[in-house]
Amino acid sequence: MGNREDLLEAAVRCIQEKGYAKTTLRDIAGVAGVSMAAVGYHYGSTEKLLNLALVRAIENWSATFGQVLADGEPADQDGHTGFWQRIIDSLNDHDRTALASFEAFVQSQRVPELRAQIAASQREGRRGMAAMATGTSEEAVTERAARTIGSVQLALITGLMAQWMTDPEHAPTASEVVEGLKALSSSLA
Repeated sequence: MGNREDLLEAAVRCIQEKGYAKTTLRDIAGVAGVSMAAVGYHYGSTEKLLNLALVRAIENWSATFGQVLADGEPADQDGHTGFWQRIIDSLNDHDRTALASFEAFVQSQRVPELRAQIAASQREGRRGMAAMATGTSEEAVTERAARTIGSVQLALITGLMAQWMTDPEHAPTASEVVEGLKALSSSLA
């Protein structure tokens, strides 16, 4: 790896350890083992490097998250309890990256390029969520299913993330999520 890639990986590590807002140029250069001037040379600014690192961290986590969900058992007779338990377990295992994703949401309101990257990731994520929920391949998911099923799944996961990050003792369990979904479903019928 060259200095450019070392800096990006160091920035990812710093974001995961310290968070986006608390990561400094000095932190990144120290972890990468390069001079602080290298950031400007390779990326133009610390902010640009941090934004790229934020996207990389979220992409890495999304890939791991998707694999964890895909590798699990299919939906059980109680609904999708196993699916939601795998989500909760993943949040517990990757809580710092989950926090970084929320930092990215906030930062994206000020950085149009970051917003575009997150929006593209969400579009891809919706399709993946719809595929998992319906037991089909991503290629077989219609645009409508991605917009409806995938969007709802993504909204539920994001909300669950927020609850587990802020109040894990009172956040819903997997079985409570499924019970709530069943109650909502029957009230809509």
